[in-house]
Amino acid sequence: MQVPFNLLNKYNVPVPRYTSYPTVPVWKEAIDIQQWKNVFSKQFTKCNEADGISLYLHLPFCESLCTYCGCNKKITTNHAVEEEYMQVILKEWNLYLQLMDSKPVLRELHIGGGTPTFFSPDNLVKLLKAIFDTAIIHHKHEFSFEGHPNNTTKEHLQTLYNLGFRRVSYGVQDNDAEVQRIINRIQPFENTKRAVDDARAIGYESVNFDLIYGLPKQSLETMEKTILQSISLKPDRVAFYSYAHVPWTSRGQRLFDENDLPSTETKMKLYQLGKKLFTENGYSDIGMDHFALPHDDLFKAREEGWLHRNFMGYTTQHTGILLGLGVSSISDAGIAFAQNNKTIHDYYAAINNGELAITKGYFLNDEDVAFRKYILNISCQGKTKFLPQHLELIHQYSFPELEKLEEDGFVDYDDAGLTVTKLGLNFIRNICKAFDLHLLRNEVKHEKPQFSKAI
Repeated sequence: MQVPFNLLNKYNVPVPRYTSYPTVPVWKEAIDIQQWKNVFSKQFTKCNEADGISLYLHLPFCESLCTYCGCNKKITTNHAVEEEYMQVILKEWNLYLQLMDSKPVLRELHIGGGTPTFFSPDNLVKLLKAIFDTAIIHHKHEFSFEGHPNNTTKEHLQTLYNLGFRRVSYGVQDNDAEVQRIINRIQPFENTKRAVDDARAIGYESVNFDLIYGLPKQSLETMEKTILQSISLKPDRVAFYSYAHVPWTSRGQRLFDENDLPSTETKMKLYQLGKKLFTENGYSDIGMDHFALPHDDLFKAREEGWLHRNFMGYTTQHTGILLGLGVSSISDAGIAFAQNNKTIHDYYAAINNGELAITKGYFLNDEDVAFRKYILNISCQGKTKFLPQHLELIHQYSFPELEKLEEDGFVDYDDAGLTVTKLGLNFIRNICKAFDLHLLRNEVKHEKPQFSKAI
């Protein structure tokens, strides 16, 4: 269905992506690390045997700067940095092993960056085998990694496949030569095709593309060509992200002229075009930014009600702990969050001193846990039920927001719960906001943290 332009414009406001709740701006600096250790240990004991744990490895190095990128990265062409980084990340892993009362069961593993394929295949083997030797691999594990089409070799793919990886995500972003030039990511379509063909020939079961709309110099014509070229390769999943222009946190975004960015109207048309082309070509809208073909597990998880969402985005795995290793990585213990130092120097210093490198985090209270569940239900299942003990807060904060959303046809709700309509699936972030008590209370105080816009 075509989303009315007036609604896209009305709801194109700064709002979180809700990969966590409470969202990162609410988190506290310098949290009590001993309290985090205690929570982690307790949650590990509770979750490991039943479901296993999720592990995220952040490998931050890139050989060149993509100016649009908001990720934590370190630009270098010196591959000698790989060895030291691996040593430190394994020291961090060993610090966490000391907090575990049994061997960790790895259910989910994702390697992100940066550019994980900056690391040589041999070094990836050394790093992963050192972790696997101290863990148990769950029989239903899902291992995935992010690859750059320019430098993901057959050897990378075969090496990781041999280690149990079955899903790869390629950062395509845009295929237009002028857009690639201005964002400093020269990446011919032929390279993407080669990377996909190699992955499929080896046996990868799911290939994901990351595409971005709203980049400088993008137009409807170039976006259509990029999407149709991408669809021709039949990626199993597509993440169609809105470019988040946040130059106050990403200095690289200051390197191009903001006048080159598409207008708000054009950006909304880019979104509409993308959604139309994906759905016309057999992809289903999973939720925030994500599309999948019917055979993919992400689609099945959404249809069958077991889709989950964490800092890695939508996932088919639902573990009680997500442990993040590496600079800037975030860990989620269900009732607490912790984030590592964002600079490699300080991350190295803490770990080499035998200490966790945590510099920021948050411990959830009962209210946070309950409203986090509502937000997860809405973003993953498109519906939620309200518990009676929360109705006073829901009436006070959520209902005024839901009333406006219902008027525009996004939700149906009453005291029992909420259901997102087909139209409302295009505005999941805005609907989740109705249960973000921290943000709503700050708005009452006229305090507004900076977020990227919804569209």
